[in-house]
Amino acid sequence: MIDIAKRVWDHTWKIDPIVRSVLDTDFYKLLMAQLIFYTHRQTRVTFSLINRSDHVPMARLVDEGALREQLDHVRSLRLSRGESTWLRGNTFYGKRWMFTPDFLAWLEGFRFPEYHLERKGDQYELTFEGPWIETTMWEIPALAILMELRSRAVLQKMGKLDLQVLYARAMTRLWEKIERLRPLAPLSVADFGTRRRHGFLWQDWCVQAMAEGLGEKFTGTSNCLLAMRHELEAVGTNAHELQMVYAALSPDDDALRDAPYRVCEDWMRAYEGNLRIILPDTYGSRGFFDRAPEWLAGWTGVRVDSGDPATGAEIAMDFWRRHGQDPREKLVIFSDGLDVDRILDLHRRFAGRVRVAFGWGTLLTNDFRGLVPGDALAPFSLVCKAVSADGRPCVKLSDNPEKAVGPAEEVARYRRVFGVGAQEAIPVEV
Repeated sequence: MIDIAKRVWDHTWKIDPIVRSVLDTDFYKLLMAQLIFYTHRQTRVTFSLINRSDHVPMARLVDEGALREQLDHVRSLRLSRGESTWLRGNTFYGKRWMFTPDFLAWLEGFRFPEYHLERKGDQYELTFEGPWIETTMWEIPALAILMELRSRAVLQKMGKLDLQVLYARAMTRLWEKIERLRPLAPLSVADFGTRRRHGFLWQDWCVQAMAEGLGEKFTGTSNCLLAMRHELEAVGTNAHELQMVYAALSPDDDALRDAPYRVCEDWMRAYEGNLRIILPDTYGSRGFFDRAPEWLAGWTGVRVDSGDPATGAEIAMDFWRRHGQDPREKLVIFSDGLDVDRILDLHRRFAGRVRVAFGWGTLLTNDFRGLVPGDALAPFSLVCKAVSADGRPCVKLSDNPEKAVGPAEEVARYRRVFGVGAQEAIPVEV
């Protein structure tokens, strides 16, 4: 493994660009991009950076010139021949040819589109506007860049010994987490930490530590580049983005109410098996399942990504039981704000009642809490969301009102259309 502390001390940023490949992204991005390629290639979507942790002054911490340099580097990236061969020939979710020749030909010719960057007080306004199939590709690299530049700003002020001790402590912390998880049986946990990682080299180390420490209980990584390099499973399905854009394009309230199920219909035509995972919380999980068509009960499982995770799992299990399905044969993937204590608790509560899996994100790949003065490396909540589609605002409600996105009047309309009542506000940490 690379000596990360030495690499940081040597300040070799020129040989360590933050995003070093088109494949340094999450697998679900490629799956969604292929769906967009065939269904909404002409739709224009704007994405925008949103700092939910506005107490973190990104524009004071991160130099604008350095940010532009990293963004411009991403625009120079091209899919390599070896990367294309991996996508064409590898098996994903048991399927040999997951990606079609036409989509891969598009990806081989893909270039990241232009960006708009402007400083607004202590924050940056970073937006990407253009065809959905192109702007969607910016989400993961943009977040990874901002998160790592913030890490680098802190690390550059530290001495050589400080860096060695810092990474030794962080490595020990992760290994202790792995040791706590190791006795769980059955256990299925994957790395979902690309978007808000401390840095690429650190995520690489975390993935290797998980693979060595957990063996077959570590089911893979969402990061395509790391999956390819370490011969791991690339994992992931879809995100709220699809429902947000489909909803924004809806001409009236009835079409808006049906938008989440149109996404599922298109997804079902494109993918099968373990890729058929319901993401119900975009406009409230309870309402989603109350209105859901019966055929959705035949899908493999559900991903719980906001609100109280136990409540979300119980709602899904009730849905399956109502439609004659045995929850013990279904899969619940927990992916919101996970750390070891929550994983242990959810495993204890649901193992044996339903198949349980965990997508472990920020607190796997960016847990440096309390390791530097002022807690300057503590993770925070930075997202990049679709904000408009063909000129219409995009909205996300979530099962936690603290995660709602969109203009206030549109949020109110969506809450009315989807029948979302009172929700418990849960502080968003990561």
